[in-house]
Amino acid sequence: MGRSNEFVARYRFTTGEGLHLADMDPADTGRLMSKQKAQAALAKGIEKLSTLQERLYAQDRWAVLLVFQGMDAAGKDGTIKHVMSGVNPQGCEVHSFKVPSTEELDHDFLWRCVVRLPERGRIGIFNRSCYEEVLVVRVHPELLERQRLPSGLVGRRIWKERFEDINALERHLARNGTRILKFFLHVSRGEQRKRFLERLDTPEKRWKFSSADITERPHWDAYMTAYEEMLRGTATRNAPWYVVPADHKWFAHYVVAEAVIAALEELDLAFPKVDRVREKELRRVRTELMAE
Repeated sequence: MGRSNEFVARYRFTTGEGLHLADMDPADTGRLMSKQKAQAALAKGIEKLSTLQERLYAQDRWAVLLVFQGMDAAGKDGTIKHVMSGVNPQGCEVHSFKVPSTEELDHDFLWRCVVRLPERGRIGIFNRSCYEEVLVVRVHPELLERQRLPSGLVGRRIWKERFEDINALERHLARNGTRILKFFLHVSRGEQRKRFLERLDTPEKRWKFSSADITERPHWDAYMTAYEEMLRGTATRNAPWYVVPADHKWFAHYVVAEAVIAALEELDLAFPKVDRVREKELRRVRTELMAE
């Protein structure tokens, strides 16, 4: 097991067994790792990630899907920005899922994410995802009515049934060459409050603030229950969850980067080899160019 694998193993869950959010400290910094060391390691990690992404794109056999979930102000945007800063935009695409459109509501709850899945050779990043359907919709069941499901299909087991559907989709993707990593940025209620106040007090950050963010704070406990059941119900070997301590942004960035690097290294990525016929052709072309 490599260094990255050893480090991220404590935050990775491939089963729901033993997963209790109350036992996980959002302010954890990996056994007192310093901010300076983490930032230095992140810089090197970004270079490594750039190299791995280039091989992924050239090999064109695997697709990689990164899913980010978390409460408002957990740092999803910032983590994506910092960790993926060295990746070639040609091989990476970010999709942010907001309130479903009328068209999206006319399809099953997985549809809008399925049509945005990454192609082979590319990294797809979901800022929120189909998991909103077992989080915000669960906390606000009135939203389920907008989906106009036949009444006989909406029962007590609907959330577990959706877990099953998501697991089935992720298993299908894994069997067809998509590597899936899911990150829950675990921020504390106190840190969220601090970040909201910072947005309000900093002119250049006020655009990030939404009054809807505040209306969700009274539902904090309900969200934590929904998140825990979601994590426990959808953590699998095909698509593990990483519960990332997010009170310290620098540490969250480091954990995510290490997890992505470790996953890409496991894919044994390499540039395609040139066969003898192609090699002969390339030598001929080189000779012609040199003769000009």
